[in-house]
Amino acid sequence: MADESVVSPQRRISMTNNHGEKLVGILHETGSKELVILCHGFRSSKCGGSGRVGERREKSVMGWGERERERERHLPFFHLQSQIVANPRRFSDLETLLEEKILLNLVSVLSREGISTFRFDFSGNGESEGTFQYGNYRKEAGDLRSVIQHFLGEEREIIAIAGHSKGGNAVLLYASMYHDIKKVINISGRFALDRGMEGRLGKNFMERVKEAGFIDVKDKLGPYRVTIESLMDRLSTDMHQASLSIDKDCRVMTVHGSEDEIVPVEDGMDFAKLIPNHTLQIIEGADHGYSTHQAELGSLVLDFIRSNQVGGANAHGDR
Repeated sequence: MADESVVSPQRRISMTNNHGEKLVGILHETGSKELVILCHGFRSSKCGGSGRVGERREKSVMGWGERERERERHLPFFHLQSQIVANPRRFSDLETLLEEKILLNLVSVLSREGISTFRFDFSGNGESEGTFQYGNYRKEAGDLRSVIQHFLGEEREIIAIAGHSKGGNAVLLYASMYHDIKKVINISGRFALDRGMEGRLGKNFMERVKEAGFIDVKDKLGPYRVTIESLMDRLSTDMHQASLSIDKDCRVMTVHGSEDEIVPVEDGMDFAKLIPNHTLQIIEGADHGYSTHQAELGSLVLDFIRSNQVGGANAHGDR
């Protein structure tokens, strides 16, 4: 099991995207020039939680103080699991809490190996400026471009980019557009973006959004608005073409849980069929948040980053 008590010195850093919006992130510094950039998923942030709500959660969650929350975040993952069992209402927002643990687990695993990491908020999420949008797939790839250019300007060596869920789409879209990163890690990203919407938006969502121009959605994290423009942004994002557009010299690994309840494991298999230099790793029994499989996930990511072996479209493994 990964030990999340290993925490490298960290500092908050900001840069501007090509829309003039400030992007905010946390650099975990090991002293190495090597850097891995980590990307969060839908309605989340660098710290877990939804958009602006996510940052307020950092200061107070069900009565937690900020100092206690920070301490809780760096305890080993098995401690979080025991707290979930003991206090289910305290952890009702489980999906984003688990994503928070995914990012921090990877920070810990990579820090132990002397690899610096940077996790940041996409525009419209967390501390970053901008307006939250349901789609924004290409814009988030552009945000990642701004982050990468910032660190290249500081003469850092970006050895990999990794993203979970919608963040997985961001790193793959980036690789299809810019061709300057040699290792890309897609953790449970969605291939078929025309699927999985009804569960969040409700039945007949297309008719409702066409009629009014938008629909308001409320989940455990609070309300958000889905406009016709943001919906079409998602539907027009073609992960099939993006997969084919990734260079052969870019190594891509997709990690997916066999029991993913949000994005079916078949989506990971679809990426494997199309991306030229691809390795698929299916973690048996893992759900979308890798709630009991953090160690396996961390091990796969570290091994991939440190390896030099060339993969292939049919490279496949099960854990």
